[in-house]
Amino acid sequence: MEFCKKCGGMVIPKKVDKKVVFYCRNCGEKSKNEGESKLSEKVEKKEKIVTISEMKDELPTTDNLCSKCGNTKAFWWMQQTRAIDEPPTRFFRCTKCNYSWREYS
Repeated sequence: MEFCKKCGGMVIPKKVDKKVVFYCRNCGEKSKNEGESKLSEKVEKKEKIVTISEMKDELPTTDNLCSKCGNTKAFWWMQQTRAIDEPPTRFFRCTKCNYSWREYS
């Protein structure tokens, strides 16, 4: 990080005509260090979509009757499916047959 010799403000890079020029944000003074500087930005985007099937070990279970197989245990999670001023929807998935159903509040 460099500072302006004239006013002490922070010197920042700016791209002008395919060249990088350093200038002061306060007074606009150009820096004398106009060498072979390059602007670069590294952005890493690692986004993984996780399915409910992959999260079974992390989801809580509850006593709820499955209408398909009659099992009494189900995983559950909540998700906002409607407007923010309305309550979230609670989803259930049978621990035995993987049948899913929802319950509106």
